[in-house]
Amino acid sequence: MSDTDGPHLAALAALLADPTRSTMCLALLDGRAWTLSELARHARVSAPTASEHLNRLVEGGLFTEVRQGRHRYVRLAGSETAYLVETMAGHTVPERRPVRSLAQSARRRALARARTCYDHLAGALGVNVTRAMSERGLLGQETGFALTGAGLDWFADLGIDLPTGGRRPLARPCLDWTERRPHLAGVAGAALLSHALDAGWCVRIGGGRALRVTDRGARDLADLLGLGTSAGAETSAP
Repeated sequence: MSDTDGPHLAALAALLADPTRSTMCLALLDGRAWTLSELARHARVSAPTASEHLNRLVEGGLFTEVRQGRHRYVRLAGSETAYLVETMAGHTVPERRPVRSLAQSARRRALARARTCYDHLAGALGVNVTRAMSERGLLGQETGFALTGAGLDWFADLGIDLPTGGRRPLARPCLDWTERRPHLAGVAGAALLSHALDAGWCVRIGGGRALRVTDRGARDLADLLGLGTSAGAETSAP
């Protein structure tokens, strides 16, 4: 990175400076591919307006586009983009908007308790899992995040495969935008979320990012990491 990269950084910042485009980026942190109409409804703009914003995000390299028949789908360009969006959101000043309904209040609480951040755990659950891993010597945080030897064994004992050799780091911190503390991202974070869903520790709430810890998940997380039901998510039987 040099001084000549300033214009490129400014162009990237301009892409995220628009409220509609930033809203779309936050929506795609759920890891899914969204259609134009879905994002238009979510951002509360018309389809032509949404299309204009999507074109800019695709051209700017933040979104990638997939066409299937007549349908146009977009998703975040990858984990690096998700990390950028979540980290920037973590540095914003929380806005205390009035809660207008019980449903809205419930959604906010659910997202704060446990959610996905692209492909890893976030919210109070993600932060507390990360903290517990550090306290048990599974995750080092001295100079960034790094799995210890005990941490690698812990994943192996759970039958969780950690792919190596790619460009993505094995473990790294991601600043949680609700907790204002880091949660585990990277290859290990993605593998842990995948295991949590496959093993029935968590289930998705509706089609959004919010998660609910199951009774089985509460028991396993208590046994493995010493986490109780106060770890950040209400529990419910699967």
